[in-house]
Amino acid sequence: MIELASVIIFGILAQWFAWRFKIPAILPLLLIGLLIGPISTLYTGDGSKWLEPIWNGTKGLFPGESLFYFVSLSISIILFEGGLTLKLNEVKNVSSVISKLITLGSLITFLGAAIAVFYIYELSWEISFLFSALIIVTGPTVITPILRNIPLKRDISAILKWEGILIDPIGALVAVLVFEFISVEEGHAFTKTALMEFGKIVLFGSTFGFTFAHAMVFIIKRKLVPHYLLNAFSLAMVLGVFVLSDAFAHESGLLAVVVMGMVIGNIGLPNLKDLLYFKETLSVLLISILFILLSANINISDLLAIYNWNTVFLFLAVVFLIRPIGVFLSTYKSKLKTNEKLFISWVGPRGIVAAGIASLFGLKLVNLGIENAELITPLVFMIVLGTVMLNATTARIIAKLLGVFLKKSNGVLIIGAGEFSRIIAKYLSDNNRHVVLVDANLENIEKAKKLGLEAIQEDVFSDELENNIELTDIGYLMALTANAKVNNHCITKFQEQFGEHGSFRLITSEERNDINLKPNEGLFSHTDDFVKLAEIIRKDPTIHEIEIKSKEHYDSLIKEVSKNDNIVTLFIKLKNGDLKIIPSNGSEIGEIEKGNKLIYIGEKLQ
Repeated sequence: MIELASVIIFGILAQWFAWRFKIPAILPLLLIGLLIGPISTLYTGDGSKWLEPIWNGTKGLFPGESLFYFVSLSISIILFEGGLTLKLNEVKNVSSVISKLITLGSLITFLGAAIAVFYIYELSWEISFLFSALIIVTGPTVITPILRNIPLKRDISAILKWEGILIDPIGALVAVLVFEFISVEEGHAFTKTALMEFGKIVLFGSTFGFTFAHAMVFIIKRKLVPHYLLNAFSLAMVLGVFVLSDAFAHESGLLAVVVMGMVIGNIGLPNLKDLLYFKETLSVLLISILFILLSANINISDLLAIYNWNTVFLFLAVVFLIRPIGVFLSTYKSKLKTNEKLFISWVGPRGIVAAGIASLFGLKLVNLGIENAELITPLVFMIVLGTVMLNATTARIIAKLLGVFLKKSNGVLIIGAGEFSRIIAKYLSDNNRHVVLVDANLENIEKAKKLGLEAIQEDVFSDELENNIELTDIGYLMALTANAKVNNHCITKFQEQFGEHGSFRLITSEERNDINLKPNEGLFSHTDDFVKLAEIIRKDPTIHEIEIKSKEHYDSLIKEVSKNDNIVTLFIKLKNGDLKIIPSNGSEIGEIEKGNKLIYIGEKLQ
């Protein structure tokens, strides 16, 4: 009981530590597992581990084969949650670079890593290809924390993000198929039986996943399950599909849950957000437990077996040879510059799928008596730990050295996607500013998207925005909702992350009526609250530009506007096209020069 409680406590503390210091959680989790597992045998008197997941096959947290079952079921939930986040409409719009990275790049890694480990470690081709299949994946769980802390050019960030999401199920499938080739008929791979097993995995995995996804959607839409049981019911159904598919075709369960997640995630399920939040929470808990257990289960003899120069050469080959070759061939004739290709080549950390499936398959192959199977888990863990440590500690420095680091974040995040927000966003977008609208109201989001604007349906009280790596170029924050509490919350919560150059909100009705209440973060003027803006755009929603002839001319314009309740000043447009947001206190606008333009909305000035 103490051991199990300790694993959960240490796992959650590691997750908190990773969040606090903005590093992938896999790093502290693996280190904790190694310290209380194989490394602890160097300090205990009898040479036993502080934590032994499997002890003599009958004692410990998971006696017998129960650890296999726990790992399998946990990975099925994690992969299902990953499938839910994969939106096909976004996949259609990704560049050819991403498509090539997950196809040609995966093939190069699969072949290159197999050749490297075959000649460096002199393993069999079967074990070599299983190793290479397991390290194909990168994964969003390790990519996202790294990219979140680095303001990159948007195309580079998007490529790395989508490669990580799309390549997870691909790598899992390839690893499952290679494992099936090895394990069928007592290790005699590439036989007619193995090919039949390959077909059964694809057939049953895809069929069960597709069929039960639609069945689950039917049940939820018809409200055949009460809301309070929805998450528990979906969990039971995922586990049921995994077990059922696996019973018909051994190892097809992983493919089934990935397909199931992808179908549900793209079918327009109204309760999808609730499902995602629950599965994400569960995945965090499972990942925390899994990584500690799996790394603790490694034996010190396995670590000593790879404690040699061959391991160093293999790591160098994977990171400095195979990954760059895959990236450069996949980006051949693309618009990416050499420095951008080099950075993408540098960032390729491996994650949960690689470590989890490696442990599962490694243990199974050892039990089958496959030669050198015991090296699979420590070698893959070495790649996982090494790439995560390398990328987490150097990605920011390399980004600066290669010139892909954004020196200035000029993007604008607008909270609220109402009519006034959409007008402002459209003008900013037409003037070459990256603008993102955020609103919990789906109707507002759809209206914004019809205007060609980038819009996200999200609750600002959740943590999702802070985790969005596509907002790394945001430097301005504008809270334009009708709710004063929401606006104040956004300023308090997001100003440090998204308001590097300024955080602004609409003034409240109370602040408008009391001259003594003058917020520093107020927008436009001390008389422009949401009610006034709504009235102005009802009368005339047109944005106008007027050239400023001098500082005196600007002052006279501002004086004239202040007397007219049908006009609101918005921005100062500089000669080079840059826009400066006008705060309510009139500060931080800078020097007004001839040739600048005053941007305003409402009645046209004469």
